[in-house]
Amino acid sequence: MSGPAAGRRGPLLLGVRHHGPGSARAVRAALDAARPAAVLIEGPPEGDALLPLAADPGMRPPVALLAHAADDPGRAAFWPLAAFSPEWVALRWAQQQDEPVPVRFIDLPAAHALAAQTAPDAAGPVRVDPLAVLAETAGYDDPERWWEDVVEHRGGAPADPLAAFEALAEAMATLRETYGDGGHPRDAVREAHMRRCMRAARREFGDGYAVVCGAWHVPALRAKTTAAADRALLTGLPKTRVETTWVPWTHRRLARAGGYGAGITSPGWYAHLFAARDRPVERWLTRVAGLLREEDRHVSPAHVIEAVRLAGTLAAVRGRPVAGLTETLEAVRAVMCDGSDVPLALVEDRLVVGDVLGEVPDGTPVVPLQRDLTRRQRSLRLKAEARERELELDLRKDTDAARSLLLHRLRLLGIDWGTPAASRAGTGTFRETWRLRWEPELSVRVAEAGIWGTTVVAAATAKAEADAAGAAELGEVTALAERCLLAGLSGALPAVLRALADLAALDADVARLAKALPALARSLRYGDVRGTDASALRTVAGGLAERICVALPPACAAGLDADAAGEMRGHVDGVHGAVDLLDEDGPRERWAAVLGVLAGRDTVPGVIRGRAARLLLDDGRLPAEETARLMGLSLSPAAAPADAAGWIEGFAGAASGGGTLLVHDERLLGLVDAWLTGVPEAAFIAVLPLLRRTFGAYEPGVKRSLGELVRRGPSAEPVRGAAPAGFAPALDPVRADAVLPVVRLRLAGPAG
Repeated sequence: MSGPAAGRRGPLLLGVRHHGPGSARAVRAALDAARPAAVLIEGPPEGDALLPLAADPGMRPPVALLAHAADDPGRAAFWPLAAFSPEWVALRWAQQQDEPVPVRFIDLPAAHALAAQTAPDAAGPVRVDPLAVLAETAGYDDPERWWEDVVEHRGGAPADPLAAFEALAEAMATLRETYGDGGHPRDAVREAHMRRCMRAARREFGDGYAVVCGAWHVPALRAKTTAAADRALLTGLPKTRVETTWVPWTHRRLARAGGYGAGITSPGWYAHLFAARDRPVERWLTRVAGLLREEDRHVSPAHVIEAVRLAGTLAAVRGRPVAGLTETLEAVRAVMCDGSDVPLALVEDRLVVGDVLGEVPDGTPVVPLQRDLTRRQRSLRLKAEARERELELDLRKDTDAARSLLLHRLRLLGIDWGTPAASRAGTGTFRETWRLRWEPELSVRVAEAGIWGTTVVAAATAKAEADAAGAAELGEVTALAERCLLAGLSGALPAVLRALADLAALDADVARLAKALPALARSLRYGDVRGTDASALRTVAGGLAERICVALPPACAAGLDADAAGEMRGHVDGVHGAVDLLDEDGPRERWAAVLGVLAGRDTVPGVIRGRAARLLLDDGRLPAEETARLMGLSLSPAAAPADAAGWIEGFAGAASGGGTLLVHDERLLGLVDAWLTGVPEAAFIAVLPLLRRTFGAYEPGVKRSLGELVRRGPSAEPVRGAAPAGFAPALDPVRADAVLPVVRLRLAGPAG
C-alpha cells in the first residue's frame, strides 16, 4: 500500500452502507489511495466465476447475482448491485487497473445459506437499524436525512479518505457492544466465514488487501478470534448444490418499499447524486421539469430557477449543508406542482424511485429456457422493461399473434410478464390488450419452469399435460383447455381432452358441468379466431351440453334455498351464452326446450323461472302474450312474495336491461306495479331488500322514465299488433342493413 494508508497495520477494512453513493465515492477514493493487492467483497463465493462478466460492455447495472438451489430453483437469493453500490465500485476498480487486481467474494456460501433458508419468523428478535440509532443519537428523526448530511453532502475530496471509515467503524463497534448481534443471529456464522477468507488472503497477499463489507460487520472482522473457533461455527452447516448467474435488476426493487431488507428509500435520487459531478440540485430539478413537461404540465426555466432558490433557502433555514431530497421535493410541490401532491407523486415514482432496468451480457450463463425466451423476445421486438406499459395486439397480424402466443405460454408456466387487460381498441375476439412489466423475480420463475423443457413451447406443452393429468375437477381441465388454445399448444390438447372426457364421464354434478361448458365454448371460438384446430373439443362440448339439458330441470326443482337458486341462475346464464357460442342448431333447440320447462314449472325457484322467461323472450322464442301470462301467474296473489320478488329479479334485473324492457312494454310494467301495490305490508318489508337490489341498479334515466310512467298511470289498452309510440309498425330492412358496416367495424370482424 501507498499514500495515507502506507503506515497502517493489518488489512484495509472499508465498512459501507449498501447502495450508498457517498460510501461508493469514499471506497473509490480509499482504493485509489491505498492501492491494495487484492479486494475482498461481501457476497457469495459461488459468484467468483461470474466476476469477469462485470467488465463486459453489455453489463449495465442495476444487476444482481442470482443463486438458486439446483434441485429447487424456487429456493433462491439475490445480491443486487447498482452503479452507486460500493461493492460494484470496488469490483470495477479492481478490474480497471492497468494490472487487474484479484477480487473475490467472501460472504457465507450460498450453498449453506439456501440449504438453511426458511420462512422468516414473525415472532423473531427485533432487528436493530444501525443508521436509525446513529441518527437518533445525533438528534435526527430521519435516518436518510442524517446520512445525507454527514456522508452524501460532504463536498470535495477529504485529506484522509480513510477517516470517515474509521469514524463509522468506531460507531459500529459501540453499537455492537450495546446491542450484540442486533437481532441477526446468523451474522456470527457469516462473519466466521469472512474471517476465514481474510486469513487465506493474508497468506497470499500479506496485509496488503482491502475488504469492502457492510459497516456492521467491521468490528467482528477486527475481533481477535482463532481459526479453530471460526471452524467450529462453520462445521456441520447444511449444504445444497447451487447454480449462479447475473440477472437484470431494477431501481424499484432496490427500494425498501419493495420488500428488500437492505433497500433504500430513493434509489433514483441516489443514482443521480452519484452520477452528477457538480450542481446536483440544479440538474435534478431540470430533470423534474422535463418529466412534468412530458405530462403536459406548464413548467418553464423560470420555474426551475425559482425551485432551486427555494430548495437552497429551505436547506439554509434548517441548517443543512446543501438541499437534500426533502427540500427539493418541497420546492417542486410549491413551484412546479401548484401545491398539489398528484404530480409530485409522479415525480416520486418516476424519478425518486425510478424504473431503470439493468442489462446483462449475452454470454451470461442461463438455463436453456431463458435463452429461448430471450431469442423470442428479440425476434418479436418485445423488450423487457421495468415500467408497466400496455400492449395492444391485433391477432390478424402475424407478429401480434405470435406475441399473444408467447405471453399466454409464459402465463401457463407461471411467468406473469404480461397480464390480460380490457381492450380500449375494440371488443372483437381479434384484439387483445396486455399490461407488461418485467420484475427481477421472473428470472427465478424462468429457472423453475426450466424443468419442463428447453424451449417455451416445449415447456408449456409439458406443463399443460402434467396439469391435465393431475386435475381433480372438470372445471380445472376446461379452463386448461381454453388456455392451451389461447397459447396455441395443439400438442398438449390430446392429453387435456383425455382428462376432460374422463372427468366429464364421472361428474354427475350439474353445477360443475354447467360451470365447465362456457370455457369449452370459448375455446371453440378461439380455435376459429386463431386458426387453431379445436374440432376435437366440439364433440366433448356437445356431449356436455346434452348432459346439462337432461340434468338441469330436476336440479332446479330440488328445493333450492335463495343462495343456491342465485348460483344456479348464474349457471343458466353461463350455459345460455355457451350454447350460443357453439353455434349449432341441435344444442340450441334442446336448450330452448329446457328454458321453456324451467319458465313454466312452479316448483322451480322464482329467480330461475324469471330468468328463463327473459332469455326466451330475448331470443324471440316467447310471445308477448305468453310472457304476460307467465308474469301474471308468478305475481298473482297466491304466489309467495319472496318467490315473486325473485321472479322479478330474474326477469327484469339491471344486468339484462330489464328496466328498458319495462319502459317500452307498459303491459308488463302494469303487472309489476299491480303486484307491488298489492303486497301486504309485512311481506313487503321482507322482500324490500331484494326489490331494492333489482330496481336500484337501473340507470338514472330508466328510473325517471319508470317513475313518470307509474305516476301517469296505465295508458289506453294498446291495439293488438300496433307499435309502441315512437316506433314503426314493422322492421325497415333497408335502414337495418345500413348499420351492418358499423357493427362489423366494432366487432373487428372480417368484411364481407
